[in-house]
Amino acid sequence: MAEHVLEMKNVTMQFGGVVAVNDLSLEVNKGEIVSLIGPNGAGKTTAFNVVTGVYAPTNGAVYFNGKHIVENYPRGKMKKLYAGTSRGVYTKHIEPTPDVITKLGIARTFQNIRLWKSQTVFTNVLIAKHMRRTSNIFTATFRLNRKEEKKQREETEELLKILGLYEVRDELCTSLPYGLQRRLEIARALATNPSLLLLDEPAAGMNPQETAELTDFIRKIRDDFHLTVFMIEHHMDLVMDISDRIYVLNFGALIAQGTPEEIQKNPKVISAYLGEQE
Repeated sequence: MAEHVLEMKNVTMQFGGVVAVNDLSLEVNKGEIVSLIGPNGAGKTTAFNVVTGVYAPTNGAVYFNGKHIVENYPRGKMKKLYAGTSRGVYTKHIEPTPDVITKLGIARTFQNIRLWKSQTVFTNVLIAKHMRRTSNIFTATFRLNRKEEKKQREETEELLKILGLYEVRDELCTSLPYGLQRRLEIARALATNPSLLLLDEPAAGMNPQETAELTDFIRKIRDDFHLTVFMIEHHMDLVMDISDRIYVLNFGALIAQGTPEEIQKNPKVISAYLGEQE
């Protein structure tokens, strides 16, 4: 039986009267590369935001490596406004912040690159490593954490070597070509030592050559770092080439799931992307 790394159960995210994600249930298994696709506004990034603690879902639950990490149900004014499904199934309120989610082993990148623009490549990755530090104000003041600091700097250099960024380690991140900035953002996520990596449109803005290189890069980091990858992407060549399985959202609802071959032939998916002939 497949080992579930991530499970979303009946997740609904409602903003006022707008249901952005409606009753979404899915699983991502250990070692897989799974893609979440759909037209613009389908609710894909909203689903990522629920998993990573940016949003508390209006209803539903999330499990990570079998651990119950997120749950919510309609409360307050939402009791009357709630337009989603599975009302009454969930009764707990578990709402961790994004830093807690990251420490559990879930890292992500963003649709729009969010590097620390005034910092070098090296510092961008090193700062991400600091979330695993054990030091406090006392040990930092008296430099009692020197061994840990030295180790993290060495680990940062090694990570940059593995990901092909070592030669530009001292450059400002904003001076890098777009493709390398995307790679740096992934490197920063990897610096937190995740077991699950969420990639939100990693190929956005890339040309075909850069996209092909990114495809190989994602496979490499999945294998080298023993990761499970959950990805949002609009580049269908990348999605069909790299995905083990695909979920398709449209207007917040799951309309299809399956292998790339199954998704390519699914009439609901074709209709969602191309529209139906009247």
